Amino acid sequence: MAKLKTIGFGFIPEETKHHFLLFLPRGKEDNVFVYERFKWDNDLPEQKSELVDKNIKVIFNRKKWDAIKNVVEKEFNQRLQKNDTITGRFKIGENVIERLLGKELVLLLWAIEDSDPALINTALKNWLGLSPEERWWLFTMANASTGYYSNKRGWRIAIRYALTDNPVDEKIKQMSIFDRLNYE
Repeated sequence: MAKLKTIGFGFIPEETKHHFLLFLPRGKEDNVFVYERFKWDNDLPEQKSELVDKNIKVIFNRKKWDAIKNVVEKEFNQRLQKNDTITGRFKIGENVIERLLGKELVLLLWAIEDSDPALINTALKNWLGLSPEERWWLFTMANASTGYYSNKRGWRIAIRYALTDNPVDEKIKQMSIFDRLNYE
């Protein structure tokens, strides 16, 4: 069976116009922008009209992006491969991301955007420990009340604490549920 052709990370414009766009600047000191978009037509000037302030979900530090990029790319590509879909890679410029993967990415970025860089690995482990459905639900809850990039309160703060201040203990992960109850 032939692999399903997509744009970027799993985006199929014939199925839905809703997607996310990650803009990765050339400059190592410039911020990364993630937009949520609801239109798709590469040839129309209004396509760029969706790259406006009101559609920004997160403005993210480039150094933090460089620290997570490979893990995110690997996670997304493993999922795309399971669905016989051509994989993607993050490149300088515009990176189109299928809407559900985009929600997962934004959730992770919200968790670490204002956190200490030393907590990035904990956030990645905790994010990877969530199922896709859990990630979608958390994104939806946060997005409903604090989805605008500068609205960093409520659910956004809770997500940051949940993913960065809750270290994954590998020893506990390997225990049975009964052993966990008695663990001190």
